[in-house]
Amino acid sequence: MNEATIRLTFFLGILAVLIIAEFLLPRKQRVHPRQGRWITNGIMTVLNTLTMNVMSIAMPLLAVGAAIDADTKGWGLFNIIDLPLWLDIILTVLILDFVVWFQHLLSHKIPFLWRFHRVHHSDRDLDVTSAVRFHPIEIAYSMLLKIAVVYLLGPAAVAVVAFEIILNGTAMFNHANLKLSKSIDAILRKLLVTPDMHRVHHSIYRDEHDTNYGFALSIWDRIFGTYIAQPRDEHADMKLGLQWQDDRPTKIAWSLLLPFRRK
Repeated sequence: MNEATIRLTFFLGILAVLIIAEFLLPRKQRVHPRQGRWITNGIMTVLNTLTMNVMSIAMPLLAVGAAIDADTKGWGLFNIIDLPLWLDIILTVLILDFVVWFQHLLSHKIPFLWRFHRVHHSDRDLDVTSAVRFHPIEIAYSMLLKIAVVYLLGPAAVAVVAFEIILNGTAMFNHANLKLSKSIDAILRKLLVTPDMHRVHHSIYRDEHDTNYGFALSIWDRIFGTYIAQPRDEHADMKLGLQWQDDRPTKIAWSLLLPFRRK
């Protein structure tokens, strides 16, 4: 089984489990029906996949290919110091997750990056499909950053695959419209970003959506002081998305053109 098949298997399996869980244990009432949003977010996923396929023509296998290439050429820190595989995997997951966290923070602080990232934030509902709602241009420059870091690190290819699976799985989990008990949430968020923790990040209030940047691990927000435990409004009542928006985020054309609009 190749890398792409492994990742797709995990993606579809986790997606199916979380969709069922959302039906059984929803956290919030929806603003929009599923159908329109899911079609738009699904098309966004297809476009992002096509973007990755186009990029892979010049950079075969992308981040995983970069790890294989770095190993062949002896490039990167881990290839120089020759780490055991178990430590290579742990450090790769930690470092790449920090890079994703830091890029996410910059996407809120740098106006040009925010224009593309706000496509993700324009979703007025939050569920498992929100985890794949990113503009193709943001997906492209995120991958370029990841490739650069992989060349600098020189991790094992299996470590990069492990990170991609963890990142995709936890992103779908923490975007899910899923109600967890307070005790389970408290335990999980000591290490992982939970749905309640990440929902704060999607608040319409700027001071709240400029917090809780983590996608997988919750530790970076705690370390760097960007962590907020709960929103000012109750989770059931809080409003998500962007303050100025209306119902247009459910439309694919509007979503793709949003970075090029004034607001």
